[in-house]
Amino acid sequence: MRRIAAIAYLGAALGYGCAAPPSHFYTLSRDTATPAATSPASLAEVSVVVGPVSIPTIVDVPQIVVSTSPNEVTLDEFNRWASPLQNNISNVVVENLAIMLGTQRVSQFQQSLSASADYRVAIEVQGFESAPGDAATLNAAWIVRRTRDGKTQTGRTTVRESTQDKSYGALAAAHSRALARLCQDVADAVRLLDRAPR
Repeated sequence: MRRIAAIAYLGAALGYGCAAPPSHFYTLSRDTATPAATSPASLAEVSVVVGPVSIPTIVDVPQIVVSTSPNEVTLDEFNRWASPLQNNISNVVVENLAIMLGTQRVSQFQQSLSASADYRVAIEVQGFESAPGDAATLNAAWIVRRTRDGKTQTGRTTVRESTQDKSYGALAAAHSRALARLCQDVADAVRLLDRAPR
């Protein structure tokens, strides 16, 4: 009798495990609505290294961290980032800057083989808030340095992008739009430095 009860318990446990909802994975992407650069052809030869890019420890986890109130967050076990968030952000910044500046010579700090890039970009993401059905909020400080003479441009980008619906896909898209705004600010700083006297 005990054996039958144990088998029934095991069957129920397995059945419960199989009934658990599947995990869904999301990724950030470059903003396809951003037009290609129409800046002078000289920028086609400009080289840019992106990094380091840092993110808050609280969101440096596979799960999407959901803001439920000003002082409370939850980790969504079934909705996750498909790759480490820091790497995903770095990749998107590189892709966006290549399009916005009209140059293919944009790379990540860890992957760069060039010690003499024309510009270096460092980004500190200080806020990366996710509220499905509401908005994605990004707060980042950044610095662009011209390596030839050390001249810099610094700035801060704070943007709140509303989500189009309550889905996590819409949330990831809103974060992608917010990153595009950050990249536009950085691209403008590169152009400004490129025009500045050397």
